[in-house]
Amino acid sequence: MQQRIDADEVKRAARGRWEQILTALAPQLTPAFERPGRHVPCPVHGGTDGFRLLKDADDSGGSVCNTCGVHSDGFSTLMWVTGRGFREILESVAEHLRVGSSNPLPARWVQRNEKTPEEDDKKARQSLNRVWTESISIAHRDAEPARLYLARRGISIRQPETLRFHPSLGYYDGKKIVGRFGVMVAMVVDQDGEPVTIHRTYLTPDGFKAAVTAPKKLMHHPSLRKLTGGAIRLVEAGPVLAVTEGLETALAVTEGTGLPVWPCVNAHLLEHFTPPDDVSQVLVFADKDRPSAQHPKGHGQAVAKQLVQRLWKMDKKASAIVPAGEIQAGQKSLDWLDILNRDGKAGFPSLQSVQRLLRRTA
Repeated sequence: MQQRIDADEVKRAARGRWEQILTALAPQLTPAFERPGRHVPCPVHGGTDGFRLLKDADDSGGSVCNTCGVHSDGFSTLMWVTGRGFREILESVAEHLRVGSSNPLPARWVQRNEKTPEEDDKKARQSLNRVWTESISIAHRDAEPARLYLARRGISIRQPETLRFHPSLGYYDGKKIVGRFGVMVAMVVDQDGEPVTIHRTYLTPDGFKAAVTAPKKLMHHPSLRKLTGGAIRLVEAGPVLAVTEGLETALAVTEGTGLPVWPCVNAHLLEHFTPPDDVSQVLVFADKDRPSAQHPKGHGQAVAKQLVQRLWKMDKKASAIVPAGEIQAGQKSLDWLDILNRDGKAGFPSLQSVQRLLRRTA
């Protein structure tokens, strides 16, 4: 019989050793430890400088991605980077530290009176519930910053009820509050449709992105909830479902095609998206990204290809659709919101043409 692992014992043993643990179990985190306190490319979705470790990373294992949000401890960091669940990560850390073996850790590594994962999860749930309960409809008179923001982005369709607005949320840099802003919020659910976290877009009163380091962020979520496979379910899915990376891109595709569209927040989550069982066809409206050393054909294109291949193996018809045209000078990518603003609905493929493409690739 497998020995039961005591989560509290493993967490006590890990404190002060997270650099060793994280670089061993997730080597892609090594560059962040080599540049403590500095921003480095995100180990999940790339980029140039969107990721850093928290100041107490060796004690806590915590990290923050400007796109994906804050991961308060090493367990959350590993779950996010690897896509594995809490129990599996706990077992890996316990094995690495030899917890429960005949060769125990030195007593100097044992810490007392620390916050437990259960307490951290309870706080996360309370914060998520509070923000969602306090949010209001985009149609509410006090949600004008969100309506202005979407209009400035070129989106004119009526917004779904699942997209909401919070009149005043604090923006934090670590534990320091930078200011309070109106925030457009959307719920991110897992592949089974269960709520996981909230996506936030910090705005100025006149409808621009707030002048903060990361105006788009995910809230911290309970450790046992998994983002991998999930999305923001803006509307009910039909037999044909479209997916995108970004929220505004999804709204643009909805406006351009009339299809139900779910944004997956970022490239990593798009690559691992899992549709509901009753969805038979998935259309991936990909971002066109510039080539890079890591992604010679562009990150957005590569992610879309990986998702399409995986969906066909799941007996789901799938196709990736990339915007036509050149990426403008000074821009990193071309997405479907750019197409909507450039060409209007005429820039989007018809459903009939997509169906013909699916039949050819079947």
